[in-house]
Amino acid sequence: MSPVHRINPVELSPPTGFSHAVMATGSQLVFLAGQTALDEGGRIVGDGLPAQFATALTNLLTALRAAGGAPADLARVTVYATDVADYRENSAELGRIWRRLAGRDFPAMAVIGVARLWDEQALVEIDGVAVLP
Repeated sequence: MSPVHRINPVELSPPTGFSHAVMATGSQLVFLAGQTALDEGGRIVGDGLPAQFATALTNLLTALRAAGGAPADLARVTVYATDVADYRENSAELGRIWRRLAGRDFPAMAVIGVARLWDEQALVEIDGVAVLP
């Protein structure tokens, strides 16, 4: 049984691609550093937001798996986007990428617009917190 329990009250607007609340009852927290679309050589890869999002999420999930976790263990994720309008325009495709890589157990999530990221070519960065049993 997962230590992460998603809570979506009927009194709130139905969530799309996130959970309104997540209750964690596990014993280990994993704090995942912000991941961008860096390849193994430390270069930003991917033309456009969807490609960079897929690589950044893959990198986040790789770090999570190395810590012994799985996508369903994600309790909280923050997405930092350099262009929120672009993020909204691509939201359907980003949702498909999320479901393909991480499934349908959505964490509590926020998208925050930022002026730029550490690597100037990066369009998106994703960090998170996972709870392991």
